[in-house]
Amino acid sequence: MSENVDNQSSRLDGLKWGLVAILIAAAIVGNNIYSDVSIVVRVIGVIVALLIAFAVAFQTGKGKQAFSFFRESRMEVRKVVWPTRQEATQTTLIVLAATAVMALVLWGLDGILVRIVAFITGIGI
Repeated sequence: MSENVDNQSSRLDGLKWGLVAILIAAAIVGNNIYSDVSIVVRVIGVIVALLIAFAVAFQTGKGKQAFSFFRESRMEVRKVVWPTRQEATQTTLIVLAATAVMALVLWGLDGILVRIVAFITGIGI
């Protein structure tokens, strides 16, 4: 019996995704067709069409999985211990200093290697 329900829901998922595609296409085409209408009205229309499309998409199996993933991700983000402003600033300054030092080292190494290659090949700089 569960196979029957799964098979039927997968068929309906295809129809739902088709409806989502039609709604998104309608939002795009409608925005272009009604270009003479106020921008506020067009934006509201596009937003409403997209919200309906998202609501239909979240009724599919993949949509439910995505919604579950977003909910779990949000819970994980709440668990993160975010750095303070001072810690973030100090870390940024350390990264900038290390980048500057490495840039200088690579610049110097490049200069030395260019001179060595010029000496070996006999081509002046």
